[in-house]
Amino acid sequence: MEYSFYDFLKLIGSLGLFLYGMKIMSEGLQKVAGDRLRSILTAMTTNRVTGVLTGMLITALVQSSSATTVMVVSFVNAGLLTLAESISVIMGANIGTTVTAWIISVFGFKVDMSAFALPLLAIALPLIFSNKSNRKSIGEFIFGFSFLFMGLAYLKNNAPDLNANPDMLAFVQNYTDMGFLSVLLFLLIGTILTMIVQASAATMALTLIMCANGWINLELGAALVLGENIGTTITANLAALTANTQAKRAALAHFVFNVFGVIWVLILFHPFIQFVTWIVDTFFHANNAEVDISYKLSAFHSAFNICNVCVLIWGVKLIERTVCAIIHPKDEDEEPRLRFITGGMLSTAELSILQARKEIHLFAERTHRMFGMVQDLLHTEKDDDFNKLFSRIEKYENISDNMELEIANYLNQVSEGRLSSESKLQIRSMLREVTEIESIGDSCYNLARTINRKRQTNQDFTEKQYEHIHCMMKLTDEALVLMIASVEKTEHQNTDINKSFNLENEINNYRNQLKNQNIIDVNNKEYSYQMGVYYMDIIAECEKLGDYVVNVVEANCDTKERKMN
Repeated sequence: MEYSFYDFLKLIGSLGLFLYGMKIMSEGLQKVAGDRLRSILTAMTTNRVTGVLTGMLITALVQSSSATTVMVVSFVNAGLLTLAESISVIMGANIGTTVTAWIISVFGFKVDMSAFALPLLAIALPLIFSNKSNRKSIGEFIFGFSFLFMGLAYLKNNAPDLNANPDMLAFVQNYTDMGFLSVLLFLLIGTILTMIVQASAATMALTLIMCANGWINLELGAALVLGENIGTTITANLAALTANTQAKRAALAHFVFNVFGVIWVLILFHPFIQFVTWIVDTFFHANNAEVDISYKLSAFHSAFNICNVCVLIWGVKLIERTVCAIIHPKDEDEEPRLRFITGGMLSTAELSILQARKEIHLFAERTHRMFGMVQDLLHTEKDDDFNKLFSRIEKYENISDNMELEIANYLNQVSEGRLSSESKLQIRSMLREVTEIESIGDSCYNLARTINRKRQTNQDFTEKQYEHIHCMMKLTDEALVLMIASVEKTEHQNTDINKSFNLENEINNYRNQLKNQNIIDVNNKEYSYQMGVYYMDIIAECEKLGDYVVNVVEANCDTKERKMN
């Protein structure tokens, strides 16, 4: 046998180059069209048909159905897409991924693209070292495209020649002559192989090479393709492991959709292949072109996914009900600490920023709710009620600390990915926002502790003091409402930062006024010195909280300005 271990390593290395090229090309495209992909996904999923078309378009652009489905799962996790919308986009992604097979069939086998690979790298080189992130991303795409076809050329050259290795041919033939059992075996091989390499394009390229070299016939190649369709669902399901219930359901919907498709095609396996062969033969003979087995395999891949979508597009609600019945919401989903992001990376680096933005908005709302509890605590009379509310504020403070850590860790994780320079600056501003929001939580807890200490003295504030505290808390609450509105707005919506600055000046002036009045009131024996200390601690903490609020608004506006510039 002439095929050595060294030759096998060369084959694996070729596959590695192909996979790396696919990854770099997909990431480059996603960075070039990052913002547009977001707007396309959120705007074009109004109904099933537009959802399918959106999935097709994005997958054809980024050349990876796994990237699209992971993106969709992350959008469901962030609450940007509903489960029903995500199912139709995933259906479209399955059709979009067939474009890759046609590109490999036409260019990889009929045109020697590897001959153009080095000149393309020479064109991409200056773009890679460009200061502009857009040009850099285009350079990365060209690099990935070149590596992909270099890897494909190496795969073809390093694939073992079965005619020169009769022992290997005999081994392969042992498993190709078992009738329908061979089809099921190759379906299982295709599934496992795609699950291992986590890229259906790579296993599709291997399948096309195996068919082109005569290792296997069209039927077994088609069985491998069916297996690849099941195997490719593993990526989204792995991504959804740490996600919320809805995201897990979206990933499972992808699996259910593909498995159902494989089952009905297996029932009609031979008639379906004859139908595809007839279409390809009719078309290419009409154009006087030689019909290649790779064309038939690509046509089978496309026909299978198109027919599957046509059959199941009417059953989106049924798939939704099925996955909802399988995956039940957990109790902790009712009040999770993190709702939109998780400990692990869920989507591509650029799109993860959206999830973090949603989580920061939720974080801001929780601190506002915490401030509301502090206002209630001020007038809670019963000991049991007071202790319960104080414990709840304490719990929220711990949650606030954890949320800051987890969001900051997530953003740091995202910043390690391939990002445009604008996105890196955006992450820096978001980290500042998170720190300031956590400080608001600390201020709320400090206010609660001051109220608790005052309560233990068995003394109370005067009516005039309560009036001033209410007024200060009202101003602080207004500042928090403005901050949440600022955080909630998208980068295309302007925030009037002047309102927040004016309110902050009002809070500062009121604090100074009360500080001077407090000295006079204590001297006039209107209340004790100790009550004056607690009173001014509350006023000063509210003013400090107002400073943190302005810092959040400022950081948020910096982010939007950079995005618009």
